[in-house]
Order: sequence, then structure tokens, then C-alpha cells
Amino acid sequence: MPHAEIVLILDYGAQYSQLIARRVRELGVYSELQPFHLSVEAIRNMRPRGIILSGSPFSTYEPGAPLSSPEIFALGIPVLGICYGLQLMGRQLGGEVDGAARREYGEAELIVDDAADLFAGIARGTGLRVWMSHGDHLTRIPEGFEAIAHSANAPVCAIRDGRRRLYGVQFHPEVAHTPRGGEILRNFLYTICGCRGGWSAASFIESSIGQIRDSVGEGRVLCALSGGVDSAVAAVLLHRAIGDRLFCIHINNGLMRKGESEQVVETFRSRFPINLRYVDATSLFLEALKGEADPEKKRKTIGRLFIEVFEREAEAIGRVDYLAQGTLYPDVIESTSFRGPSATIKSHHNVGGLPERMNLKLVEPFRELFKDEVRRVGSELGLPDEVIWRHPFPGPGLAVRVLGEITQERLDRLREADAIFVEEIKRSGLYRDIWQGFVVLLPVRSVGVMGDGRTYDETAAVRAVASVDGMTADWFRLPHEVLARISSRITNEVRGINRVVYDVSSKPPATIEWE
Repeated sequence: MPHAEIVLILDYGAQYSQLIARRVRELGVYSELQPFHLSVEAIRNMRPRGIILSGSPFSTYEPGAPLSSPEIFALGIPVLGICYGLQLMGRQLGGEVDGAARREYGEAELIVDDAADLFAGIARGTGLRVWMSHGDHLTRIPEGFEAIAHSANAPVCAIRDGRRRLYGVQFHPEVAHTPRGGEILRNFLYTICGCRGGWSAASFIESSIGQIRDSVGEGRVLCALSGGVDSAVAAVLLHRAIGDRLFCIHINNGLMRKGESEQVVETFRSRFPINLRYVDATSLFLEALKGEADPEKKRKTIGRLFIEVFEREAEAIGRVDYLAQGTLYPDVIESTSFRGPSATIKSHHNVGGLPERMNLKLVEPFRELFKDEVRRVGSELGLPDEVIWRHPFPGPGLAVRVLGEITQERLDRLREADAIFVEEIKRSGLYRDIWQGFVVLLPVRSVGVMGDGRTYDETAAVRAVASVDGMTADWFRLPHEVLARISSRITNEVRGINRVVYDVSSKPPATIEWE
């Protein structure tokens, strides 16, 4: 989609690269993350208002370090280097970078030496709390630059060449641990780059509707409505653009959360006049999964059956020209990582092969958006909160949360336990604070006591994580009293579970899902 203004972020492999893009967008300017080796010609063609160079786990002087062409500094476009980006700019323009005698990781105090442009609104001499993450530092600044901030550990923590509008900071303004980082980024975007802003959910909807109409023309679009936020918001946006030429299919494969399929149908049939076909394929899926415990075989079976059912229902609709998919910007970024295309994509993330087999053109309205932006678009479109804020759900559904063999009895057991968990974290006001939370049913039995009797039942594992985009995650610190209520209710109300454990693993080394 063409944009009136864009800020380009070059990715050198930093863990915070996506966060930079998100922060820029939050400040009202559209940003795009591209690999560091993007050609100078491609940059020229994008006509960005500004360029931001990300951090990196590499040192600028080590073999194989990611290096962009130094020509980017001669394009007349403002540049802000962050951490590694500062060091790269300094080194490529004639300065020197060396390993620091004392590395800085974590909070530090930055002293502002010049309160103009980048630090406008922050008085000279102010001590700012910032987040550092570096083992190298700039020991000689290039000709034409001046130091505009320092710390007790490093005499050069920010540099400026005002004539060429080139800036660099050793700290990370994009993270929450730099409280005034938003002001610094805003100064770069609006004061230095001259951005006008205007990027918002409302502006995205307006431009997307026009683009969808132009690209689809009089064609008909098919959309798999899973019940998740991405497909739900995509369906409403597409319906607003092309009306009754959108056809949605919801397949209940028997692996949904408690009451989820019913809620999807009720929401869309009562609130939005969308063509919706509901298909109950529970018996088909459960029969095919009977006796299967291998997670990869579960995923393959579910993917194959989904395609078969979807194709059959699509044929009943008649001619369609496009397939809508809820591809998000992180999916695009992962497939064009800073080192090149990713080696693997989890087989259950998308319905592989469907577009090719059905010979349909793709419509991907959200391939430029992050998950939180999709939620804002959904809110602007009038979707209810229970849809917009629903936690992410894996493609194979509860099949990868029932570890071991899948049976109707075990699925129902997990559904009840998961519904209790969700009810309790909502009651505690924690649902939106948790990026993803759920219960896993383990194929582990243990001895228990209920009343005067001995039990030998299954174990439920509770999982809740905090994350920005799911690429990394930390386990969520649920209050003990909330955990106690969850455990008590599950063991008392769900027959067949007598033990509850809490997963305190982060990603990495673990993954968010268990299978």
C-alpha cells in the first residue's frame, strides 16, 4: 500500500528492531522494517522521510558483521543510529569503535550536553534514565560530528552532524526502560525529519477500503473465519469494502475453545450482515485423529482435513476469485529476516497449500500491521471487545494442548479447565495484561485424594505469558491468590483432573505452546 510518508528502519538483527517500528507507528508515522542489505536504489525509490539504524548483537569490526552501504549517509535523508547503528555510522564515516573496558547492560544515567533538536524539551545537564545494551563504544567521532550526551562510563553517548541531519544514540530510546525515549523519537520524526503524522487505525481503514476495491474489482472473495482476531477483523474490513461479494466459512473442527464456534456465528450473524457458512466437521476431525499422539502428525492431519472441507464448501458457494488471509507484519518480517528468508515456518501457523491448490489470488489486508494495530482497527470497525482481545489460538486448536491421544472426553475436560482459567483471569482484571494464556492437559496421571477416596487422574498445566509479538515471551507473574482459585476450581469442578501446575518457562528456551 502506498504511504504519504514513511520512515525506514534497517534491521541488523537486534532483539528490539520490531519494537522500534511499533514505537514509530505509535507516534503517528508509518514505519517499515527492512533487512540491512536493502540496496541504496531501493531506499531511494521508497523516498523515506527518515532512516533508523537498529542495534545488533554483532560488533562493527568483527568478520561477518552486517554492514549497509555508507552511501545511505549521502542521500540527504535524516538518519538516526541506535546502539550498533550509532557505531556503524561513526565507523563508516571515519570514526573509531573499540571494545569498552566496561560494558553497559541495563539502566544507566545519561547526561544531556545539548538540548537542541534531538533532545528538545529536555534541559541541558538533565540526567536521563536510559537502557544500555552494548560492549563497544565510539572512541573517536567522525569529522563534522559533535558529542551531545555522555554517561559516567562513556564520554560519547549521542552524536550529531546537524548540517547533514545525521544522529546517533548509544542507548535504546524505543524500550520502556528509557522513560523519555518517546520524546527523543518524536523529536527525530517531527523536528528533524519533518514528518506530518496521521498514521492511525482510522486512516488505515480509509486507505485499505479504497485499495481493496481497486485490487478486487468485481471479484468475489473467500475468507476462512476461524474466530481469532485477525480473521474476524479482516472479514469486517473486507465486508465494508466489497459488501456481499465476501463469503466467509467457519469450520468447527471440534478442537475449538468452549462455546467459541457458537460465539463466532452469533457475533457475525447478529452484528454484521456477512455471508457466513457454518460447517460442523467435529466427527470427521476426531475420527481422523483417533489414537494419534504425535504432534506433527496431528498438525498434518488437521491441515489436510481443513483444506478438504474448505474446498468442498468453497465449491458449493460457486465462483470465487480471491482468498483472504490474515497475514500480519511479523509474518512478513520473519520471511525476510536480516540474514535473508527464514529457514523454517511452523507447519500449523497457516493453512499451507490452500491458495495454490485452489488457484486463487491472495488478499492480505493486514500484512503491514502488528497484532495490536489489528486490534485498534477492529475497535474502530465496531467489533466487540470479546473478539478483539481474544488471546491468540494455535491453528490446530486444542489438538496441540491435549498432549498425547485426543479423545472427545479429554477435549471436553480441557475445555472446562480452560474456561475456568479464562473466567478467573478476567474476573481478576488480568486478561488484557496477559498476551496469551491457556491450559494444557498432560498425559500424566498422579495419585490424589478426594473425600474419602483415592484418585488417579490427569494433570493440568496452566500457561500465561507476557509478550509484545509472541516472538519472545516471559512467563506472567500471576498473583498467588489467583492461581489458588484457578487450581481449586479446576480440581473441584472438572472431573478427571486432580493436579494443577504452573508453567514458569520463558521463550526462549521454551516455546509458548507445548506442542
